[in-house]
Amino acid sequence: MSTPSGETISHYRILSKIGGGGMGVVYEAEDLKLGRHVALKFLPEHHAGDAQILSRFQLEAKAASSLNHPNICTIYEIDEADGRSFIAMELLEGQTLRHRIAGKPLEMKTMLVLGIQIADGLDAAHAKGIVHRDIKPANIFVTNRIQAKILDFGLAKLTLKPEADDLGAVTTQGEEHLSSPDQALGTIAYMSPEQVRGKELDTRTDLFSFGAVLYEMCTGKMPFRGVSAGSMFDLILNGAPVPPVRINPDTPPQLEEIIHKCLEKDPNLRYQHASEVRADLQRLKRDTELGEAPVRANAKAPRRFGMVWKVLVPAAAGVLALSVAGYLYFHRPPKLTEKDTIVLADFTNTTGDPVFDDTLKAALTVSLRQSPFLNVLSENKVAATLRLMARPASTPLTSEVVRELCQRAGSKAYIAGSIASLGHQYVLGLQAVNCQSGEPLAQGQTTASSKEKVLGALGKEASKMRGELGESLATVQKFDVPLEEATTSSLEALKAYTLGLRAHLEKGPAAALPYHERATELDQNFALGYNELGNDYSSLAEPGRANEYYRKAFELREHASEREKLTITAHYYWSVTGELDKAAQTYQQMIESYPQQASALTNLGLVYSELGQYQKAADSYRENIRIHPEDVAPYENLGNNLLALQRFEESLQTIQQAQARNLDSFIFHNALFALAFLVHDPQGEAQQQQWFAAEPDSEHFGLSLASDSEAYVGHLDRASELTMRAVDSAIRADSKENAAIWQENAALREAAFGDAAEAKQTAAEALKLAPTSQGVEVEAALAFSITGDASRAESLAKDLDQRFPRDTQVQALWLPAIRAQLALNRKNPADALTALQSAVPIELGQILFAANLSCLYPTYVRGEAYLAAGQGKDAAIEFQKILDHNGIVWNCWTGALARLGVARANALQAKSSTGAEADAAHARAHDAYNDFLTLWKDADPGIPSYKQAKAEYAKLK
Repeated sequence: MSTPSGETISHYRILSKIGGGGMGVVYEAEDLKLGRHVALKFLPEHHAGDAQILSRFQLEAKAASSLNHPNICTIYEIDEADGRSFIAMELLEGQTLRHRIAGKPLEMKTMLVLGIQIADGLDAAHAKGIVHRDIKPANIFVTNRIQAKILDFGLAKLTLKPEADDLGAVTTQGEEHLSSPDQALGTIAYMSPEQVRGKELDTRTDLFSFGAVLYEMCTGKMPFRGVSAGSMFDLILNGAPVPPVRINPDTPPQLEEIIHKCLEKDPNLRYQHASEVRADLQRLKRDTELGEAPVRANAKAPRRFGMVWKVLVPAAAGVLALSVAGYLYFHRPPKLTEKDTIVLADFTNTTGDPVFDDTLKAALTVSLRQSPFLNVLSENKVAATLRLMARPASTPLTSEVVRELCQRAGSKAYIAGSIASLGHQYVLGLQAVNCQSGEPLAQGQTTASSKEKVLGALGKEASKMRGELGESLATVQKFDVPLEEATTSSLEALKAYTLGLRAHLEKGPAAALPYHERATELDQNFALGYNELGNDYSSLAEPGRANEYYRKAFELREHASEREKLTITAHYYWSVTGELDKAAQTYQQMIESYPQQASALTNLGLVYSELGQYQKAADSYRENIRIHPEDVAPYENLGNNLLALQRFEESLQTIQQAQARNLDSFIFHNALFALAFLVHDPQGEAQQQQWFAAEPDSEHFGLSLASDSEAYVGHLDRASELTMRAVDSAIRADSKENAAIWQENAALREAAFGDAAEAKQTAAEALKLAPTSQGVEVEAALAFSITGDASRAESLAKDLDQRFPRDTQVQALWLPAIRAQLALNRKNPADALTALQSAVPIELGQILFAANLSCLYPTYVRGEAYLAAGQGKDAAIEFQKILDHNGIVWNCWTGALARLGVARANALQAKSSTGAEADAAHARAHDAYNDFLTLWKDADPGIPSYKQAKAEYAKLK
């Protein structure tokens, strides 16, 4: 298109060409109506007849024109004249951010100013539902007055794959050259991982691209630099950029954290809103400016007040004023930081009413835990520190004890509370004390007009103290559910709840149950009480009963603080509906809002384990241990995860590390038993059995493991005896669900070993014992399908499908295995293989109700399906997968029969091959049969699968 200077288009007179590219040519022009200079962007002539390009061109104008923001280029109008479409926009003087960077870091002050403005512009666009999709330095203009303008909304909210347009910027620096029209959506170097994968995008894709821009502003270099598109894609998906401080040593650590969080691969771990990035950049800018104060006593002195003093009085008065200000500055109590922990002392109760004993401290804990700023030292850490002080965990935390505990734990302060009666009123006091110096940091006192209003008064006073200790007013107001709503209005119910928490800590979950049951009887709307009941039963490995209470807590979640609401919601998605993706998202949200919350890290790890993402899970557990090394749960789960990752020595070291801290649980001994089994250490197995035998509540786990070990080597009669003992032991421990699980384990191995009649009977008995348990039902359905009892298997599968329609493992792991086995029974291996396709992504996932991690049932059934289909090579791969993951399978029967599966697969391959290939397969089959029969050298002679294996081996030879 040729548009000479002086030509008039509509009511614009063209003055000069100032830029051009694949999606537009830009001219400076004079608006003859308004007498102002504007920029006109024309659609290139060679695109004039392209309806899609025209639509995209119009989209840019509509998207940007809907936004009225100082950091977004203003669009005046879109029009057409003489068959030529154009956009009229504000004329900017300056240069693109790309030209301003020019391979060198920006000055920090300028970078922060521009970064805040860009984030503000993005926030405005996102608030209108507009996703830019091509944020990069070339699409950000910097005016001569250092004002950022976001340009080029040509890709906004677009589902096609248009060319990227670097133009849009009205620049005095010459033309911007664009990518070709067949380029993928966006510009490669600044694409988010989800863009690279072609996934559906939301506003978080812009935040990743913005992180890349911030990185380039800070270092002068792009974070992801490759020699080809493929290498750049790989870096974006899997690589980590060089830390900015290595390129620019002046980079503040806070800025690195902001950039890192923007560049998170997982959108759920990234900033969720541009306003969050803006706030962090504003905070850094403020801190940087305060850090430039000309006078500092030393590196650790607190910052001066954020106020500029003007000299309005004679010099002597000015000196006096500065002296007073200096005194106040250097002697004011220091505020807490987000990294500090605080300890809660026991309340001093002089009312004579025991209902306030422990109760108010528990209520204060809930109130302060609403804060994303304050970190209350966990009860586990308190107990561990008391042990170091040679004191029992039940030691009253008086002011003297708590100060020493605070110092030993490395905490910054403690909060002491008191309650006294004044006639019919109650006087409540709170005081925060620096546990090193003994100086008060904050204090307050309030009066409750009656006993029923004590909790409300305490909650209001706690909110005031949060602000005095350094929390922003914004978060105090945002996270401040009234205490009687966040817990319960019944002091008696709260007392029972508190006693339950203490019993759980000192004696275990079984001791806590009656207290938490009493709490929910006293207040049937007590969400936290129901949630703790769920936790108690979950700790006792009774997920079915736990889910009843998690569901009730979810129904009542509005009667909880924001933090506890997230906890309850996560439990519901995880345990009740089984929606692992939603559970993971909720736990990630909790971690972002409350980074010090240990349980969220542990539970997120468990969700990852169920999804088979063991390395992610291990990372979560390690972070938990780093923050809360006194908690037993992350050690337990990390030990199991390292087994799943085949890192046996590290698993043992993790358990020993925990035990050196006097942390112990039956889960450790499960894992130690597994380790002994995996390294063929009978003495080690016997030692763990001795431990289980001395623990009545956990004995049944040891007996079930021993039963599996006997079955693994073909001692089915001995295994059955041990299973009966495990069932009896579990029932004595009031754990019928576990008892039924052990029976179903036995039913599955009996079915697999060929004793269909015994398997059916055992499976049916287990269903009677725990008819509503999901774990019992899925195992029973699989056992019935293996025995060929299609009627009962299909009936159970239908019930599971209806009861758990959103459960990740039921729908993607158990039902596929059950349906595949039923298809095999019908001599239809193709349908079986099709049914098992959905299991592939999570087939290695942990089964939480099992003693081991998983038996890998879908993998085993897939191996059987390939055998039935005559695909020996593929079958061998599946069975070998089980053997290669013995850190997951442990002593489950699938690990033993996988050896036989490998033998059969190679024998099948030998039959279908010729020459050297057949000879090699025959040799592998011979070795595999020998391996299995050696393992089963002392097996019960009547086991059908054993007799069949011997016959096959004899025929092979």
